[in-house]
Amino acid sequence: MMMIKKLHRILNHTNKILFVGIGNVLKHDDGVGVYISNHIIGSSHIISLSVELSIENYIGKINQTPHDLLVLIDCMHFNREPGFTDLISLYELKNHTSNTHNISLQQLDAFFLMPVKILGIQPADISFGEGLTPAVLNTAHDILSIIKNH
Repeated sequence: MMMIKKLHRILNHTNKILFVGIGNVLKHDDGVGVYISNHIIGSSHIISLSVELSIENYIGKINQTPHDLLVLIDCMHFNREPGFTDLISLYELKNHTSNTHNISLQQLDAFFLMPVKILGIQPADISFGEGLTPAVLNTAHDILSIIKNH
């Protein structure tokens, strides 16, 4: 419930948001960030980009895309039930872990020109295979609905 309020707050108070999906689509729930970013319907104040595993290859493109807030969407271990999600700052990351990246998400703040938030989703299964588990897929659809109906 807290994440819903946080997401509504940034959607209501931010002029232009860039959502960036991170993850490995070949490791079940680790691909949830990419799934969400691929299904976001853009608008005058919502932009999405899927970077999969290599966000460092997109730093220039992200910085050249006009936005006021960068929201990284990624699978993240919160030690909660599958599908749990939270919207956190990079400074809150030290208590959580993300999965398959070539660069630590905590190091990203130095690379981006705008403020960064992370929309993290607790996975159920990050073994090799395609498709999201039901709980994580439901969360993805809830997030997409909030963004779409804003």
